[in-house]
Amino acid sequence: MESTDSSSPRQSYKVAIVTGGGSGLGFAIAQKFVSNNITTIIAGRNIEKLNAAKEQLGDLCVAMHLDVSDLKSIPAFVENVITTFGKIDILVNNAGINLKKEFTEVSDEEFQNIITTNVTAVFSMSREVVKHMLKTRSGSIINISSMAAQYGLPKVIAYSASKTAIDGMTRAMAVELSPNGIRVNAIAPGFIYSAMTEKALNSDPERKAKVFGRTPMGIMGQPEDIGNAAFFLASDAAAYITGVVMPVDGGNSIGF
Repeated sequence: MESTDSSSPRQSYKVAIVTGGGSGLGFAIAQKFVSNNITTIIAGRNIEKLNAAKEQLGDLCVAMHLDVSDLKSIPAFVENVITTFGKIDILVNNAGINLKKEFTEVSDEEFQNIITTNVTAVFSMSREVVKHMLKTRSGSIINISSMAAQYGLPKVIAYSASKTAIDGMTRAMAVELSPNGIRVNAIAPGFIYSAMTEKALNSDPERKAKVFGRTPMGIMGQPEDIGNAAFFLASDAAAYITGVVMPVDGGNSIGF
């Protein structure tokens, strides 16, 4: 039964930001949030893709342009969200890029580009959002890690370094911010289904056999699995959980 307390709608009104929310895992997370009445800002570089996602997600979704690698633009973006919506309850740092290349062929610029987008931007975005979360002494931040931080993967040296940094940053943020009511956790997706991953695995039978051979559940995950995990970590059901890196991987990270 819904409360008739006039203050309850405002108390239950939640605002989330999902970077890279226009497609893939970010879209699945935004979809889960919106379906649970969370006003969700999806942020990314491609406004056409964001608007198309908003069309699917409905009125509780707001598309806003943001290139997280443009670090100088982040403070103004966060201020704009606060001015428009009054608060930020949830931040999902999902935006990220990858580079598959032989170790010796990766340039300094390429390596740094991955670090800027996948690590520095996560720090900058979190810092600006936390300034506002501290005022309410509440909030949930969810970072997106990877199997590349759980074990060694070839030809993704910069990505692996970035996601390992995310794990350390998640724990450091949790220890510093949790006394102020701000929980910080991460999700480490395993092999999640998409048209791209299916095509990649089908074209590489050896890799496909390796993926499924070390995944105890024997199947790929679905984007919704990541959405469900993010919603759980952001919700009151996870009120006593902070500083964890949660594998959502069908057992891949502990598979033999």
